[in-house]
Amino acid sequence: MKPLWMLIFLGLAPTLAAALTPEERGLEIAVEANRRDTGFHDSTAEMEMILRNRQGEESTRHIRVRTLEELDDGDKSLTIFDEPADVRGTAFLSYTHRSGPDDQWLYLPALKRVKRISSRNKSGPFMGSEFAYEDLSSQEVEKYTYKYLRDEPCGELQCFVIERYPVDRYSGYTRQVVWIDKQEYRPQKIVYYDRKNAKLKTLSFSDYHQYLDRYWRAHDMYMENHQTGKSTRLLWKNYRFKTGLTERDFDRNILKRVR
Repeated sequence: MKPLWMLIFLGLAPTLAAALTPEERGLEIAVEANRRDTGFHDSTAEMEMILRNRQGEESTRHIRVRTLEELDDGDKSLTIFDEPADVRGTAFLSYTHRSGPDDQWLYLPALKRVKRISSRNKSGPFMGSEFAYEDLSSQEVEKYTYKYLRDEPCGELQCFVIERYPVDRYSGYTRQVVWIDKQEYRPQKIVYYDRKNAKLKTLSFSDYHQYLDRYWRAHDMYMENHQTGKSTRLLWKNYRFKTGLTERDFDRNILKRVR
């Protein structure tokens, strides 16, 4: 018989759920969610980012995103700002790693230089939004430790509720509580707690679409900051998968040339 840890990573232990510790059960759920989103190879999409301040004033940015799946490590992503004019040409490149700090670079056309985002600064806001740099990394299983909390309704769905704790000592969060629906293992909501363990912000996922009969993507992601009263909404469209992107499309040198 295979050891328990192997059954968990193979996704073969649901019948043993009652015998698992909360930590093992939380890990099992995270592994299964990751397994269901493996194999897409690459994707492209367009996104509208809507920034809203405490007074209700809004500004909108139009963005393109490219992603390359890395089966032996974390995914790579390239984010390109097209509008408005004051951010046009800004580009953000992220190499997520399963262990150790991620590599991230931001190209600012006004300065005509590439700025590396240090590990200590990844809890800072990305381009004035309520998303931190670390939120933009692919959420690799190994980046957290886990604990199963409970099952409960989430809207019209039934969800697992798990808690995850960042491994990175420079993370801006002490913990995150995640609601994952039982049927498709899609995140429905994440509540983030800051370094003082105070409730910081909530990310809600909605308007899910399925692609290639397998991969689910939320077309509406809403991040609300409870401490500042600000929010950021990401509206996604025009997803395409397996477009032929390669490592060359995510080379650091492409940042200054991307259009």
